[in-house]
Amino acid sequence: MKSSSNQKGSVLIIVLWTSALLTVLVTAMAGAVRLSAITVSNNQDASIGRLAIQSAVSHAEMELLLERMPRPIGEQLEETEEGEIRTPAFRFNGQELNLNYPKASNVVVRIYDHAGKININRIPRRNMQLLIEKRLGGQDADPAEVQDLLAAWTDWTDLNDLEGLNGAESDYYRGLDQSYSPRNNPELDTVEELLYIRGFAELFEGVNLQAAFTIYGNARTVNLNLATREAMELLPGLNEELIENIIAYRQLEDINNRAEIAEIVPFEELQELSPWVGNATSNYYSIYIYFDDQQTDENLENQESLNNEEGVDADYMTHPFMETIEVTGFNDLPRVLRIDPYSVLPDSAPSRLMADEYIFR
Repeated sequence: MKSSSNQKGSVLIIVLWTSALLTVLVTAMAGAVRLSAITVSNNQDASIGRLAIQSAVSHAEMELLLERMPRPIGEQLEETEEGEIRTPAFRFNGQELNLNYPKASNVVVRIYDHAGKININRIPRRNMQLLIEKRLGGQDADPAEVQDLLAAWTDWTDLNDLEGLNGAESDYYRGLDQSYSPRNNPELDTVEELLYIRGFAELFEGVNLQAAFTIYGNARTVNLNLATREAMELLPGLNEELIENIIAYRQLEDINNRAEIAEIVPFEELQELSPWVGNATSNYYSIYIYFDDQQTDENLENQESLNNEEGVDADYMTHPFMETIEVTGFNDLPRVLRIDPYSVLPDSAPSRLMADEYIFR
């Protein structure tokens, strides 16, 4: 009787273990099937998203080609409230664009003309000194520190390996833990190369270098109609309030000459700013493409909080697809110079001043 009872108990245990094992196997298989379904769905979404991005890039390139074509007879161009015709090329200043060739409704396209950036391959030594001084506090900058940084810049961009006074050449850079050689050429290959110059990583800490600087073209000036916030923040003579006034002004009308700059910038500041500004456009553009619904609610809440507390626009926090191109005419395809699938969008917000705070003289 006892033996029979033990056998029944053993059978029950075996049944229970078998049931548990089958449950685990079924759960694992269900999880694997669910993971496979999610993977397939994500791959499908990624493929659709990639197609939408590439399509928008092509349409943005076409927009730049159309800009170089002769204007159609009878085309209605945008006008100011005073009836002055606005320059269409100035819309490539980072504002959200509606393209001539339609794109997906949830895709945002922004184009930045490199005439709105500081060209570090054409910047005179004196201007680099002024830029360093501003980054170090303007009139409060330590003259010795300014000269040390300027000497490091000079040694990096000169054509020899002779170390200047308080400069830095091969001996310094090869003595670092991760050693490298200085450029010894005024033509930098990327704007990020600035960070390799002694002291410049600390000097430009927190600056979006891609937004502030360019290495393309021959321009020595910055067009305020196209200038990024990041570039204007580095220009002598401009403070935060004047930058927001410039952005507010160009939202309403073009800045065509220094007399119109004087309507926004006071005389003393204008004296500092004048050598840096011009009115030319360039053949070099950075196209930024991203989805306006790509962020989670939690991310949007976090960005709204940052926006309220620090004045950071939500767009600035996105990491869009970026392509830098050269456009020489409407008969030739653009030449692709750089692609960055996870770039940082320049600060593209409209003026952060209220309408009654604009100061136009």
